[in-house]
Amino acid sequence: MKVFAVVGTALLAAILTSPAAPAAEVKQTVQLAKVDITQVSAGYRASKVIGSTVVNDANESIGAVDDLLVSPDGTATYAVLSVGGFLGMGSKLAVVPYGSLKLGDKLVLPGGSKDGLSNLPEFKYATK
Repeated sequence: MKVFAVVGTALLAAILTSPAAPAAEVKQTVQLAKVDITQVSAGYRASKVIGSTVVNDANESIGAVDDLLVSPDGTATYAVLSVGGFLGMGSKLAVVPYGSLKLGDKLVLPGGSKDGLSNLPEFKYATK
């Protein structure tokens, strides 16, 4: 028994005092770019856009922004609009390219209408 205790203690001491094996080096491939923070800070925050009413050229309310989505490859942004219904009941979700909205005092979808948005395929969020 004493032999096992001595051998165990010696192995533990050897492990604790040996230099750690170097970790595999991982290279970072993220590209950083300079950003004009003054210009960016004047932009529209998603938290302020979501819930906003969307109007058409005639200043008629045609929906509200339910959410903003970025495509899986990160190259496109979309606005999910809640259309129709009353107090959130009976409304339908439709998607338009975010770039089709004109931003300013109001969110305007030029040429948009409730009927036009209602005729788009109904959007449903992915379940995963």
